[in-house]
Amino acid sequence: MTKSKLFFESEGVKCAADLYIPAEAAGKLPCIVMGHGFSGTKDSFGMPAFAGQFAVNGFAVLAFDYRNFGESEGTPRQVIHVRKQRDDYRAAIRFARSLDRINPDKIALWGSSLSGGHVIDVAAKDLRIAAVIAQVPFIDAFKGGSTETAPAKVQFRLLYAALRDTVHGLLKLSPYLIPVVGNPGEFATMTEPEAKPIADTAIAEGSKWRNEFAPRIAFGMPRYKEGTAEFLKMPVLFCIAEHDIQASPVFAAEIAGKTPKGEIRKYAAGHFSLYTGEMRNRVIADQIEFLKRTLEPV
Repeated sequence: MTKSKLFFESEGVKCAADLYIPAEAAGKLPCIVMGHGFSGTKDSFGMPAFAGQFAVNGFAVLAFDYRNFGESEGTPRQVIHVRKQRDDYRAAIRFARSLDRINPDKIALWGSSLSGGHVIDVAAKDLRIAAVIAQVPFIDAFKGGSTETAPAKVQFRLLYAALRDTVHGLLKLSPYLIPVVGNPGEFATMTEPEAKPIADTAIAEGSKWRNEFAPRIAFGMPRYKEGTAEFLKMPVLFCIAEHDIQASPVFAAEIAGKTPKGEIRKYAAGHFSLYTGEMRNRVIADQIEFLKRTLEPV
């Protein structure tokens, strides 16, 4: 395969993308548009492994960074905004459809965690999308991933951080950043035992990913709009981690059941396990099989 760096605009902001093209490919190619979850970037948490395997199996891939993250422009940095990230997805889709090598009628969306919810919303409003993969999808912040809760002291610190960062935003100050992942007992938004070790192994040297984010997103987390799943007329693959405490596997399965052409693959794993090792290989194999059935690669 070949890999080249490109840029496209989303609401006037320049976003960076990597375009993967299968070796010796001819004609118009089916393309998978990929944006990562939460604070993820196109060079972190296994995305290059997913994109690379999709490409060697005959698919073009456009993997991009949201505004304010990675190699994309936009300020303030490390600020997550659900509506704007979904607009970045739509801009990436438009850009992919404009490329000479891409078949505009064979665009699939891939999202994981927070972006697993993004792709459901985006595809429901763009019925030209040919297929969707929603991996460990975080669809609704009020549908918990687990009955487990953080200690009250940690919850208070997170709330304080979110309030402080919100004030920073209102006053046009630099974001008040806190860690994304940490070891159990540390102050971070994700501290289950697997989170930090997997992050340490899934972040390649030179990655633009930063273990920090603006916690004001606590007041702007996604909500699922009833009826959205029924609009997904294209095939949709839900890859669900049965032991996920970040994104509810029960709610993901419920949404999959409302999707006319929804399919479910379940894995005896936690949220982060799908990004590395043998579990990642298994998930990639399932996703490639799905894509070959729905997109017909070269």
